[in-house]
Amino acid sequence: MLPSYDLTAITARLAGRDAALDALTQERQAAVAAILRAPARPPGAGRTPAVQVRPGEAELLLIRRAERRGDPWSGHMALPGGRRDPVDEHLLATAIRETHEEVGIDLVENGTLLTRLPDVPAVVRGRRVGMIIAPFVFALRSTPELTLSDEVAEALWTPLGPLARGECSSTYRYTHEGNVLDLPCLLVDERIVWGLTYLMLEQLFDVLHA
Repeated sequence: MLPSYDLTAITARLAGRDAALDALTQERQAAVAAILRAPARPPGAGRTPAVQVRPGEAELLLIRRAERRGDPWSGHMALPGGRRDPVDEHLLATAIRETHEEVGIDLVENGTLLTRLPDVPAVVRGRRVGMIIAPFVFALRSTPELTLSDEVAEALWTPLGPLARGECSSTYRYTHEGNVLDLPCLLVDERIVWGLTYLMLEQLFDVLHA
């Protein structure tokens, strides 16, 4: 584990890693942004006693997707992002555009790209759907006020340290084709982060702890 999960330590750990802008695949593509910032409130403010937030620890932006018919990830906790549009020059552009549309953050003006994590195949109800998702990690130089689109029900900043240290680890009971599965998840202020977003965050933690 890192001795500190402050933004300076995270940036130093990710420095020099590959940040390829695009994908070498013919599958459908999407991109998301794992956005980190320096803390904006005192350690422990608004947190449960079981979570130990240390001074200076970076915060991660999470969103809860709006309930939408036909969206396989309706209502899920997620990272800002979405499907690649024909106007997007590359997948990095997708992450930047979708973030601005969903939460109002201009990552070109306010952010610094730190790295790209390994692509994650999109899975719905246990089956691949022929699409890859590219997660990009950014550090914010300043934090504009969030402006949520109708695709986003809420957005919250949460300290990265407790997530990376395993203090928020739990299991989510999921029923799939009659089988009850206990899937790994993270509990964030009584919200459940599981599935694809959980996998992406675990990839980030693996890189930070390498």
